Amino acid sequence: MGSWVLSEKLFRDRRDAGQQLAGHLRRYAGASPIVLGLPRGGVPVAYEVARALAAPLDVCVVRKIGAPFEPELGIGAVAEDDAVWVNREAMVLVGVNEKELRQLVAEKRAEVEERVRRFREGAPPIDVRGRLVLVVDDGIATGGTAHAAIETLRARGAGRVVLAVPVGAAESLGELASVADAVVCPHAQHAFYAVGQWYEDFEATTDDDVVELLHTARAERAEQTKLSSPTTAAEPSSQPPPSERAAPVSERERVHVRRNVQIPAGDRMLEGQLTVPPRAKGLVLFAHGSGSGRHSPRNQYVAGQLQQLGMATFLLDLLTQEEETMDALTGHLRFDIGLLASRLVAATEWARLERETRTLDLGYFGASTGAAAALIGAAERPEMVHAVVSRGGRPDLAEAWLPRVKAPTLLIVGEEDDEVLTLNEDAFDLLECPKELEVVPNATHLFPEPGALETVAALAGAWFTRHLGGRALRGPQLHP
Repeated sequence: MGSWVLSEKLFRDRRDAGQQLAGHLRRYAGASPIVLGLPRGGVPVAYEVARALAAPLDVCVVRKIGAPFEPELGIGAVAEDDAVWVNREAMVLVGVNEKELRQLVAEKRAEVEERVRRFREGAPPIDVRGRLVLVVDDGIATGGTAHAAIETLRARGAGRVVLAVPVGAAESLGELASVADAVVCPHAQHAFYAVGQWYEDFEATTDDDVVELLHTARAERAEQTKLSSPTTAAEPSSQPPPSERAAPVSERERVHVRRNVQIPAGDRMLEGQLTVPPRAKGLVLFAHGSGSGRHSPRNQYVAGQLQQLGMATFLLDLLTQEEETMDALTGHLRFDIGLLASRLVAATEWARLERETRTLDLGYFGASTGAAAALIGAAERPEMVHAVVSRGGRPDLAEAWLPRVKAPTLLIVGEEDDEVLTLNEDAFDLLECPKELEVVPNATHLFPEPGALETVAALAGAWFTRHLGGRALRGPQLHP
């Protein structure tokens, strides 16, 4: 734990910070990690980490959303792949309205796109699917940029995401621990004003500095590979460094269908991510709630576990980006259960027409207020929906519909989530379908405790395996 003395300097500069941080990350060296720096200041730190671990270096471009009249006060962040994280409390504190936020997000998106072009020079990002990724910055104040970066990596299919910083605000690090798989920070500070206060030299890193470090890192890795390669100088290897090569591709992965989709819902278009393994046993639509979406790390994890069981998954944003921005300010759309349910039904009908999914038994996985939407959708489309799972859900918000649900329904609640547990017990009594209520020991609402989310995924997987698959086994198998 760091000192409370604000004038204490922990690092000479970012290079020194990176070298110190690398010493705390050596245990990951054998896992062939990928190191991603958050531009600009995180890249010099990440360079030293990547060099020490003999790992490939890339960037994950993120831009902080600053308050209009206090740009250093972060109220959110925008990352690659349109990932957006908003601190609603900070928005209210500085008086930013929905229109202003939308404009700020648009400006930062443009900046992210420009920096991606400049830093990568047209090259694609390193493939992180199934890999251990170390996300490195020069420090954590509010944590907004790190949060957005982690969401981007989850959406790209990263296997494990570790946030690594030399110094950070203890409160923010605690919040990020529920988003990342692990947080490594040798100096977690309770008295924290700004990242620069812990550095003797905190000179601004420029775009040119970032580009130069990326070029240097690639050249050094190429030289390492050349020296360690058994090929002769006359026969240079054309293979990339081992840790930058794609992981071996199994037969199952080769024929996966994984694509981003847009579906119509009234006068709006909703964004989704569809993944279909070969010989899929069923299709699970995810109904997110309470300000979450298809990039939710918890639902991304559960979806990944279901895919391993042979389930197709469809992670859907039930709100448009504009509506998400509005909801971040007001919080009311996430409780418009009728709206959420109507859009889930629209997605269900869309899936019934798609070539990859039209023969599959269909189930819903609902979280928080999305669980209420899932139960209403199941009641409205009993001929289509064959199973429902609720994770920390609010089935009470669908109270009038509960007796009409025919699909077998599993309610999963954390033992320490007292209020929600009571609401689920009351809703359970109203359900007249095949049903079970599973209480996960010692778990709270978001299941951040060790092993809790794994238990949720195992319970959901067993439920969907039991109740989906009949139609898929009878019907023809369609592959692209």
